[in-house]
Formats: sequence, structure tokens, C-alpha cells
Amino acid sequence: MQHLLKFRYFLLLVCLISCKETTKSTAETPATTTPLESEEEITTTNKVILFFGDSLTAGYGIELEEAFPALIQNRLDSLELGYTVINSGLSGETTSGGLNRLSWVLNQEVDVFVLELGANDGLRGIPLDETRNNLQAMIDLVKEKNANTQIVLAGMQIPPNMGPEYTTEFRKIFPELAEENQIPLIPFLLEGVAGIPELNLEDGIHPTPQGHQIVRENVWGVLKEVVQ
Repeated sequence: MQHLLKFRYFLLLVCLISCKETTKSTAETPATTTPLESEEEITTTNKVILFFGDSLTAGYGIELEEAFPALIQNRLDSLELGYTVINSGLSGETTSGGLNRLSWVLNQEVDVFVLELGANDGLRGIPLDETRNNLQAMIDLVKEKNANTQIVLAGMQIPPNMGPEYTTEFRKIFPELAEENQIPLIPFLLEGVAGIPELNLEDGIHPTPQGHQIVRENVWGVLKEVVQ
């Protein structure tokens, strides 16, 4: 419970988006939103790490404390690093949806912003230029809100359902944006997890708790250089 209290849910936003979007990808079903115990703003003297993403960040299909952002919080606490992790993952989120809700999320002060979006774009075959432009716009908006916020970009890959050319060009978006913006890159968020049945739920897309432990290490391998 101690760690759960360090997380904020975005109930109002989920409701608004649910009303606007009547269809979702069959590959990713939105998780049921749990009612909040409190709507009060979290106050902390710690620095804030905000994970902004889709169901992979939200921990679709598992308990919130088993998802990789909570595991990162545990790692930070064990090292006595003064950071509070905020999980701003939303199941079914695309880069377009993320861009639409980002300004609201950035009303709070954020020291480290981890951007994990794009997988749903790829699964739905959204034009690559649109995905790239949305990701860049989010990076620009974070910098505009606070030039001192450190941004980390999570790389993503997709199955070859959309054809080899689309799949290859999609994969290139993330390292290219990281280089252009001079920000750290997690090369592939699901490295060592994707395509391994025992580390994913029955849908073959979302990691199990054991899979999230590996994702934590993928994230920590880059994030530790930022927070230490």
C-alpha cells in the first residue's frame, strides 16, 4: 500500500477518452478503472519520475504493484534515492491520444519524463509520419513546460503484420528521435520478453509479472544513469 500511494490515477481523463473513443484495437482492451480513494494532489519533497505510456506502463492484466513503474519505485527506494514514481499509463493509448492529454498531465512538476508510446500506432498501422510527428510534439511540449525535465524515450518494435517495410521503418523512429533530440533511449522496452509465451499473458502482447521484472531491468539500465 505504501508504494501504491505514490501513484496517481487519471480517472477523469480515462472517462473522457472512453466517451470519445468507441472503438479500440482488438489487440489491446482498455483496463477497468478502479475508483480513486482520494482526489487530493500528492505532495512530496522527492523528485518526480513520470512514466507516460499505454497498457505496458499501466500494467494491463496484472496488479499495479507488479508493473514495471512500481518495480522501479522499489528499486529507487532500496537505493534510498529521493524519487517518487507516477504511473500515467493508459490502456489502448496511441501517440495521438497521448498528445491530447499531455498538457493536463504536465500541470504537475516533473523531473524525469519517460515516454512509452507508439506500440498501438504500429499495431493499428497508423501512418509512420503521424507517429513520428506526435512523438516529437510530445517531446517538444515537455521541453516547453520545463526545459530542465530530463526525457527518456522507450523504443518499441512490432510484429511484421504490416509488412517488412512498415515494421523496419517503425523500429527506426525511436533511435532517430532520440538522436535528433539528444535524449536517452531504452533501445527496446520488451527486450527479452516479446515473443516468449511464458513471459506474456494469453494475448501474447502484455507481460506477466515475471515479464515486467525483465522490463524493469531494461528500463533501469538507462534510467539509472539519469537518476544517479
